[in-house]
Amino acid sequence: MEIFNLFTTDYHSQLAIIVLVFPNFAQRLQVLTILKGNNMTNFTKMIAIMALTLTSLHAQANECELTITANDAMQFDKKTLSVPATCKEVTLNLKHSGNLPKTAMGHNWVLSTAENVQAIATDGMSAGADKSYIKAGDERVLAYTDVIGGGGATSITFSIEGLDSTAAYRFFCSFPGHWAIMQGSFVIEA
Repeated sequence: MEIFNLFTTDYHSQLAIIVLVFPNFAQRLQVLTILKGNNMTNFTKMIAIMALTLTSLHAQANECELTITANDAMQFDKKTLSVPATCKEVTLNLKHSGNLPKTAMGHNWVLSTAENVQAIATDGMSAGADKSYIKAGDERVLAYTDVIGGGGATSITFSIEGLDSTAAYRFFCSFPGHWAIMQGSFVIEA
């Protein structure tokens, strides 16, 4: 483990560094295998570990970005979306794989606590399409996208700081009549 000797010679500290840099168990094993290998030069070992580090950082960044697709049959392609509690912000990408216009089969993505879904959807109907069927200033709404039609896409980035990982969160489409069918769980993994 000569590479980590630059930082520390203590074996346990070296393992702690590996665990912090590589949250994925399989990557940790790869690093330990690389470090143990006798047929590699120190430079080759360092390059291999740097590549794994970049891969690890990229994977962590993608954990905070979600994509969900809606269709003309009033369905989301996922029933559960989850993000680690370590995410400060989440980016949600909504795609509409159908062909119908947003006036006939529009979809959006709304996040709230489970107990507020029906009330938000009911209040949103009077807000109208130009407000994405969300009542102005509705504090029960944690995040929402614009309504899109077939072939459309939109995204939103929102903070999950302050949200309780033990609470029940739901996502749904607030287009009139859709919320009862088009909904799922949003989980913050502690």
